[in-house]
Amino acid sequence: MRLRNWLAVVVSVLLLVAVGIVGVMVNRSALRAADTVHRSDSLALAVNNATLAGQMQQLSAKELKGFADSYPFHLGAGAAGDRQALEGYVAKSTSFPYGAAITGLDGTVLNASRGNPLPSSTDAGYQPMRRLLAAGKLGVSSVMQVKDAGGILVSVEAFAVPIKVGGAPAALLIGYHKLAATTLQAYTARLRSSAHLTTIVDTTGQVGYTSQAERIGSRIDPAVVSAAAKVTEGSEFVEYHAAGTAMISIVVKNESLPGGWAYVRTQTKASFDGAVHSRSQTINLTLLAMLLIGAVGISALGYRTQVQRRRADERFQALFLHAPDMVAVLDAEGRVAYSSPSAASVLHFPAGSLQGSSVFELVHPEDRPRMREAFAALLSGRDSVLRLQTRILNRAGNATWFEFTASNQMQNPALTGIVINARDISENRAFQERLHHEATHDALTGLPNRRRMQDALGTSLRDDAVAVLFVDLDGFKPVNDAHGHEAGDELLRQVAERLSACVREGDVLARVGGDEFVVLMPGVTDQADADAMSQRVRTAVERPFPVFGADITIGASVGVHLATPDDDPDQALRAADHAMYAVKHLGGGRRAHGVPEQREPARVGRHRAD
Repeated sequence: MRLRNWLAVVVSVLLLVAVGIVGVMVNRSALRAADTVHRSDSLALAVNNATLAGQMQQLSAKELKGFADSYPFHLGAGAAGDRQALEGYVAKSTSFPYGAAITGLDGTVLNASRGNPLPSSTDAGYQPMRRLLAAGKLGVSSVMQVKDAGGILVSVEAFAVPIKVGGAPAALLIGYHKLAATTLQAYTARLRSSAHLTTIVDTTGQVGYTSQAERIGSRIDPAVVSAAAKVTEGSEFVEYHAAGTAMISIVVKNESLPGGWAYVRTQTKASFDGAVHSRSQTINLTLLAMLLIGAVGISALGYRTQVQRRRADERFQALFLHAPDMVAVLDAEGRVAYSSPSAASVLHFPAGSLQGSSVFELVHPEDRPRMREAFAALLSGRDSVLRLQTRILNRAGNATWFEFTASNQMQNPALTGIVINARDISENRAFQERLHHEATHDALTGLPNRRRMQDALGTSLRDDAVAVLFVDLDGFKPVNDAHGHEAGDELLRQVAERLSACVREGDVLARVGGDEFVVLMPGVTDQADADAMSQRVRTAVERPFPVFGADITIGASVGVHLATPDDDPDQALRAADHAMYAVKHLGGGRRAHGVPEQREPARVGRHRAD
């Protein structure tokens, strides 16, 4: 009997050891899977942020190129007209308010805006910019530092585009911005977190944009610099030690970020791994305790094992029930074979009601064709994985954006289906849409900006004729001089409201400059219709505007061009602009009341006189 008991104990211990080994292996497998998902999500977020940052940089470059292509530079050393143009551009620019310069192709400075000190032409930061220009790419410098009037070091970045004469580069237009005052730095500062540091660095590892503004101009760890130099396109994790602490950085380089700059997100390895690794260790210790308990005896072993298993199952079910992500398994027809409890609760369906229903019925009607195509592609590849974003309808029919990770596990006998993991990304989508709106609309009036207008004009001209009206306010500068810029801003807002009431549904009204507006009228081919709109615009603008207790009267000069689908969008806009200047030279509209009449100076190129 005693031998039999010992045999039972030995068998029980062996069984527990076997169970413990299996548990450790399962735990390690789950940990690896969690790490894989976590790293994948972290990479996706980093790539998304890097792309947004690059798009903001590309907008700045597009503004600079637009100026270089539109102004007739003299390109003489110290030419007064060129300097005046540079200073006027810097005063109005949203991307390069710090300064601008014109240099020869060899780097010789021909002209520069006055005010803020600019980096010396021999600064090493220009070298990557020149290499990029030589390769036919956008020229972007490394981080450069200059001393301001107070002797304080200021970190700046330079963008360069060629000035072409006769289709060939004749000089370079360089725009400078103070890194700490850029829109991209403001966006990066919003990513500030106690858990990680976000930076955007140049090819030398010097920080240009960061979630901690005091780090601008500093350098990142050499290990990250070395890893970033090896990444030409894509993303990579870099693990290293700094001051005895294990660190991990995500390095992203893609075509959106110009000049070889890299997006880097850094945090300690412990904070990156988080509670997942801690819980894994806890589970392993629990399994060890279960093995020790098994040695006590058969009765205690059986009882305690059952208790532990029951509690573990209850814990798992509780965690699974309240998990924010939705998990489902689909059959080959797209029907729900299994769904986690959270799937029904997140979408407000009764528990178990999704079983057997088609997942395509939950997808927004506009996204269903794309979802069916992706599902078919996923079925065709064994063990293939697909990530996509789509809108899902809840029980009330309201759509919410989700990000799906789908894995083909049809060959896995334990699952035999398509495993879906879905996460609510509606807040992230809203943030992206808000950034897009800010990038394509004027902050003062809320109207589409020049970039959005040019996109709309190009799209309309693909299929139809477009009447282009270029509106320039007469007498606006005297209003600023007499009443102040706040009154001028309020006047512009009221002008925008009146012009919005003039245009038809389907027309596009945009603010393209300080006191310049453009109206696009798709489908209009009759000069009389365009002239009628021009008259409505002038009539609306010439009515007095109540601004801060004073009635202010201004006028409007309107240039009209009827563009056909054969026209180039830029040429069509310039034609309307030239037509407006012709009206302006003939006298334009009325001046503001109560402001001394000023003689309109002659225009040079595309310079504004008021």
